[in-house]
Amino acid sequence: MAPDEGKTERHESVSPGEIALAVVIGRTSEFFDFFVYGIASVLVFPKLLFPGAEPLTATLYSFAIFALAFVARPVGSVLFTEIGRRHGRGVKLTIALFLLGGSTAAISFLPSHAQIGAAAIYLLAAFRIGQGLALAGAWDGLPSLLALSAPENKKGWYAMMPQLGAPFGFLLAAGLFLFFVGVLSEADFLSWGWRYPFFAAFAINVVALFARLRLVVTKEYSDSLESQELDPTSVYELLKVDGLTVLTGAFAPLACFALFHLVTIFPLSWVTLFTDRHAGEFLVIEIIGACVFIAAIVASGLLADRIGRRTVLGSAAVAIGVYSLFAPWLLGGGVGGETAFILVGFGLLGLAFGQSSGALSAIFQRRNRYTGSALTSDLAWLIGAGFAPLVALGFSAKFGLGFVALYLLSGVACTLASLFFARQLATVD
Repeated sequence: MAPDEGKTERHESVSPGEIALAVVIGRTSEFFDFFVYGIASVLVFPKLLFPGAEPLTATLYSFAIFALAFVARPVGSVLFTEIGRRHGRGVKLTIALFLLGGSTAAISFLPSHAQIGAAAIYLLAAFRIGQGLALAGAWDGLPSLLALSAPENKKGWYAMMPQLGAPFGFLLAAGLFLFFVGVLSEADFLSWGWRYPFFAAFAINVVALFARLRLVVTKEYSDSLESQELDPTSVYELLKVDGLTVLTGAFAPLACFALFHLVTIFPLSWVTLFTDRHAGEFLVIEIIGACVFIAAIVASGLLADRIGRRTVLGSAAVAIGVYSLFAPWLLGGGVGGETAFILVGFGLLGLAFGQSSGALSAIFQRRNRYTGSALTSDLAWLIGAGFAPLVALGFSAKFGLGFVALYLLSGVACTLASLFFARQLATVD
């Protein structure tokens, strides 16, 4: 009977390769939405919705709306956790991805301030909140299942795979905007060209939905989750038992999450506002940076399997701290300095980001890992990244680029403190 049971278990398990493919497709679609909106927050919405404000103020208003999705994400986790508990993972994921795609597609039809006045701003804010709620609901447990299903000597390698969705999504988003910025006049781009990336986001979400549902609704997937005790728990029960772990985990990736927007969205706004460099030219540099991002994420997986995931994350945080000391000088150093800021920043981001997802998830009690990983991620994005473009641009414009260094150093301090405290928790447990 024992051999037969072993065969059944192997037959009903989902291979790490299948999980990895579904995760990469899903994360790419989510980050594509994320970056399409982020780039539009710099190139489109300040002019479309705040034509009466001077450029810096209009961009700050736009970044304030950008942050709403991150505020909504923890609420979305609570809401969609209950939907998943009551109606199943397939229903939860379908609702979340249609809400995400629908909110994104709705933005493509957004009227300008000249057409409907301030109502356009409120509509965009509503659609942005919809994106945030949906991103939280799109959590399907696949990254946690992948981490637990990976071979023992390949944990770091498989942990980095979901993170590849970020550079892939950025490459698609930046490439589309680069095309339209390059071939259209500014009037045509602001009139209709910017809308096409949002249309594309809806189509990509539909493809990603079916790719993930194909796995999520299978009996093999459910059996794998249940065998790893990865069923959703109520947020109340999670916080009562593992609240300290959630808080610790939320601060662990802040070094890379702070850097995340400071090499993608913020520098695009700084360059377009305070230099004479064309947005399309700078997007080319960021696209090259995204390729460096991919290579660094892959390298993080190889390193993590040699020296440990937390060691990689901590070492990358220290490197980001060193980089922060030179960041103001680089970003303010003309074309060469801006290019170095982007390429080095993306490289360090890849090393940190590649191991940031779930680096501390093992501290969760296994029955809380599914919901705990989702809520921890939402809080980390809110604390570390949600307001980064707004804060960095606002303070840098007023006090100088030295504030960028302070912002990054604060993230580094949070990461190192969190990793130290997590070690104490692990010792206690």
